[in-house]
Amino acid sequence: MGLRVVGTGSYVPDAVVSNEHLHKRLGFDSDWIVKRTGILERRHALPHQATSDLCCEAAKKCIAQAKVDPKDIDLLLLATFTPDMAFPATACLVQDRLGLRCPAVDMQAACAGFMYAFITGAAYVLSGASDLALIIAGDCNSRILNPDDLKTYPLFGDGAGAVLLTRGRPDQGILSYSMGSDGSGGDLLCRPACGSRLPPTAELLDRGMHYMQMDGRAVFRWAVAILCDTIQDVLNASGLKPEDIDLYIPHQANIRIINAAIDVLHIPRSRVYNNLERYGNTSAGSVPLALDEAIAEGRVKPGQRIVLSGFGAGLNWGTAVVCW
Repeated sequence: MGLRVVGTGSYVPDAVVSNEHLHKRLGFDSDWIVKRTGILERRHALPHQATSDLCCEAAKKCIAQAKVDPKDIDLLLLATFTPDMAFPATACLVQDRLGLRCPAVDMQAACAGFMYAFITGAAYVLSGASDLALIIAGDCNSRILNPDDLKTYPLFGDGAGAVLLTRGRPDQGILSYSMGSDGSGGDLLCRPACGSRLPPTAELLDRGMHYMQMDGRAVFRWAVAILCDTIQDVLNASGLKPEDIDLYIPHQANIRIINAAIDVLHIPRSRVYNNLERYGNTSAGSVPLALDEAIAEGRVKPGQRIVLSGFGAGLNWGTAVVCW
C-alpha cells in the first residue's frame, strides 16, 4: 500500500482489420471468429510502425495526462515479447525518444508482462528506489502471426498502454497480488525459431517456425483455471469477496475464457470490463489499454477496488487487487 497511479495512456494503430476483411482477404469465417472469441475487429501496425512506436504514443499520452516533467521519471520498465529487435532493448529506444534520463529495461512475460512490470515498478517505488516509475506494455502481434493459421491469426491485435507510478496515501495501492510461472507449459504457446536455439534459416522460415504457435485447447483450459484461481487467491489474501470489487479488468484474450472464469466465481458480467471486440488480444498491452479506457469511461474512481489480471505464454500469470 501507499502506491498511486498518477496517470494512464494507451494507443492503437489506425489500421482497423475487421472480421469481414479477414473473410474477404483470407477466407476466414467471420461468424466463427465472433462465436469462438467475441472479437469483431482488431488493429494492425502500419508498415512503418514497430512496438517502440506504439509504446511511445501510449507513454506520451500518459505523461501528458499526469502533467509531470519527463525529466522527473527515474525508472522505465517496458513489457513486450515483440521487441523492435533482439537488442538494444525497446525500452532504451523509447527512453531516447521521450527524452528521459533514467534506467530503461525490457521485461518479457508475454501477456502477463504488464502485471510483472507493474508489480516490479511498485516494489521500486515503495522501497524508495524510484520516485516516479513509467510502466509501458505493448506488442505488435501482427508481425509474428501466420496469416494462414485460422486458430491464431484472427485472435490478436496490436496496441500499447502505460501507467505512471508514484507514492500515494496509505489507503492506496496494491492490497494483494499473485505472480507465478509454470515453465512446463512453455511449448503450449511459443515462437520456436529466431532465437539462439533455432537461428533463422531459409528452411525454418519455409516451415513457418518463426510464427507464433499455440495449442489452443490446452491454453484455453489453463487460462480459465488460472484466471479463476488467482482472482480467488488475491481476494482471499485481502479478506474480500467477489462482490467487494468494483471492477475486474482481465487480460483480453478471449471472451469465452473471461466469461467461463467469472461465472465460476459468480461475478456479475456488468462488473467486468472488456474491449476485446474492438482490439482482440493485444498481449502485454491488453490490461493497461483496457485500464486506460475504463478510466476514461468513468468506471474507475478514487477509493474503488479493482482487480487486474494478466496471463499467457511462459506460462506466466499476475493478478492484483488495487485500491484506486
